[in-house]
Amino acid sequence: MTEWKDIWTLAEVKHGHLHSVSYELLAWGRGLANDRGCKLCSVVLADTLGEGELESLIAHGADVVYLVRHPQLAHFIAESHARVIKHLVQTYHPEVFIAAATTTGRTVMPYVAIQTHAGLTADCTGLSIDPETGNLHQTRPAIGGNIMATIKTPDARPQMSTVRPKSARPLPADASRTGEIIEVNIPADLCAARMTLERFIPDQSDELPIEDADIVVSGGKGMQNKENFLILEQLAHILGGTVGSSRAAVEQGWRPYPKQVGLSGKTIAPQLYIACGISGAVQHIVGMQTAETIIAINTDPDAQIFQVADLGVVGDLFTMVPLITELVRQEKERSAR
Repeated sequence: MTEWKDIWTLAEVKHGHLHSVSYELLAWGRGLANDRGCKLCSVVLADTLGEGELESLIAHGADVVYLVRHPQLAHFIAESHARVIKHLVQTYHPEVFIAAATTTGRTVMPYVAIQTHAGLTADCTGLSIDPETGNLHQTRPAIGGNIMATIKTPDARPQMSTVRPKSARPLPADASRTGEIIEVNIPADLCAARMTLERFIPDQSDELPIEDADIVVSGGKGMQNKENFLILEQLAHILGGTVGSSRAAVEQGWRPYPKQVGLSGKTIAPQLYIACGISGAVQHIVGMQTAETIIAINTDPDAQIFQVADLGVVGDLFTMVPLITELVRQEKERSAR
């Protein structure tokens, strides 16, 4: 009988370097590996990657790093990456395999799940080990975010999940940790693909993506119209941040979809998140609850957003936001003297 063991995470390599989500996944996996009493392993598919970056995975929680090097793996192509991952799964038999709900994870994990006849739960907000059975409990919003469902796949291995980026903070790097880096030789034909990457065209817009911003000022249905977002733009500008949005505001056409925070938008973890006129539906909270500091402004004292806020202001945002903007401006002028 095949022995399925260890917790695996899928590291992501962007432009020749490890993406930060690789360390977030190790934070998810470390607790699971401790509870299961097994090793935490990180899978890296790349062309070239410095030894220091591989060692950094161990410093952030990995016990083993499985490395596959090949020129065809320099850029993400689902077909070749999926073949390699399938080969690794069938060779080493991980019990749990976690990836990020990024373009990479959302594309390659379903492919691998089908090929290996495994179960896959997408966009999880919670992962835990059942102490009685050892099965992975995978929690995610369901029915439009109105309930939280816990899913398990007791009869299939590996148990596969994707989790939202920014839904966990990386563990502090521990240079004293030791681990093993295993370079795996694979059949060359696994890396073959019917597609080739011609070139990468980055987003040329000047506005900072919400997932990269340290400060995000978001508006919801309480903004009332598109024009009123101007006061949020003014506050975000003076704070050095960017403007986000709830799903309701996007559906009204007040903000573009790339600015949507939440389950059906983006998960972010800025240093400061200011929610203006946002009631706090679970779909939205899932996308911003890991922010370091959350400030909420709402006229409804019972708004759900106050349950996760570090500072709640019950008041009219059209009065409060311009006032805050002016106070920040005055403080900046005073500091510049």
